[in-house]
Amino acid sequence: MIKLLPAVVLGSLCVAAAIADDQPNGTASTDDSQIEDVAFRADCDGATQKFVIVTPKRKAEAGPATTLLIALHGHGSDRWQFVRQQRGECRGVREAASERGMILVSPDYRAKTSWMGPKAEADVVQIIRLMKKRQKIDRVIICGGSMGGTGALTFAALHPKLIDGVVSLNGTADLVNYTRFSDAIARSFGGSRQEKPEQYRRRSAIFFPQKFTMPIAATTGGQDTIVPPDSVLDLLEKVRKHNPNVLSIHRPKGGHSTNFEDTKKALLFVATRVETKK
Repeated sequence: MIKLLPAVVLGSLCVAAAIADDQPNGTASTDDSQIEDVAFRADCDGATQKFVIVTPKRKAEAGPATTLLIALHGHGSDRWQFVRQQRGECRGVREAASERGMILVSPDYRAKTSWMGPKAEADVVQIIRLMKKRQKIDRVIICGGSMGGTGALTFAALHPKLIDGVVSLNGTADLVNYTRFSDAIARSFGGSRQEKPEQYRRRSAIFFPQKFTMPIAATTGGQDTIVPPDSVLDLLEKVRKHNPNVLSIHRPKGGHSTNFEDTKKALLFVATRVETKK
């Protein structure tokens, strides 16, 4: 059962009644989109969780079908990162969504240090269900940067039937051997890799290349020491053996960021193929 919080009802969702002082309240509009901050009661544990919806006022060239683009924030950020920040990754996601007439959803997915643990995974599943109940959603693309890029790969591998396309910006595909942010990942996964080895493996996309039958794009930097690129490059090579719709944008001298042009290129590569496939 979908549980909605008592607030201002919009369709089958509700706008949060209480939002941080430095964030917009409820619903806001820009020249080309409507922004809503939404609260829902999580099915998995009853906790109040939030996500932002950015709906384009005009659906540019997308046709009658609707694509949902889920953007997962990076470590230390929150649901507003892809909605408000001006860094290249964030602007690229927003412009790609606007250009293709996609509805952009950016969830907290549990924490500023989420790493797509079981509760975050359950929340994203529920958000997809909520959005499909609210309006006609024909396609779902998931993307993210850094921790969010990792989470996008993890979620696509866990739920390939829910995802039509995936974009990872500077993420990792191997949480078994990734040693940064160990405390945060342990909190998200319910224990260390020694205590919960099955969680670390099942959330590592590198072990499940066969799950990636959907269009996939990834950006990586050869000098990225925060999230090294090797596991994602390895994953893409494995996926190419059975899936022709793979784009790798690797910058040998790049670090832990993706510029506006590469972000938009990756998103449009996947969006175009997802729309054509349908």
